[in-house]
Amino acid sequence: MTDATVVVLPDDADLEPAFEVRRDVFVEEQGVDEAIEIDGKDPDADHVLARKDGKPVATARLRVIDETIGKIERVAVLADYRDSGIGRQVMDRIELLAGDRSLERLELHAQTHVEGFYERLGYETVSDVFEEAGIPHVEMIKQL
Repeated sequence: MTDATVVVLPDDADLEPAFEVRRDVFVEEQGVDEAIEIDGKDPDADHVLARKDGKPVATARLRVIDETIGKIERVAVLADYRDSGIGRQVMDRIELLAGDRSLERLELHAQTHVEGFYERLGYETVSDVFEEAGIPHVEMIKQL
């Protein structure tokens, strides 16, 4: 397992390092239109950023969608850092943040090729496969 420094970015933080990771993963690697990727919801979210040796390598955001439910979005890990444990570190930090926000349930839309990753973290698939940004996804939830 590769330990990274994982932090919740302050509200006034520059989000560009998180956007760089997301652009690399979603726009460059997966071909998602940047207009879809940068969706205007970032100001309403808490952002987690992982750095390895000072380099931004993973990110995710958490939006509170009602007083007890949070939605995890834009989970992205640079290709060279996948299967290193950094994705788990990011998700662990998001879940701690959700606890700090007194959330009772987390939801996410997982790309089907990483559904098993989220299952190992305790998320349950609650939908059939659907398309989002041209990529197959499933909805998953976890009770906290």
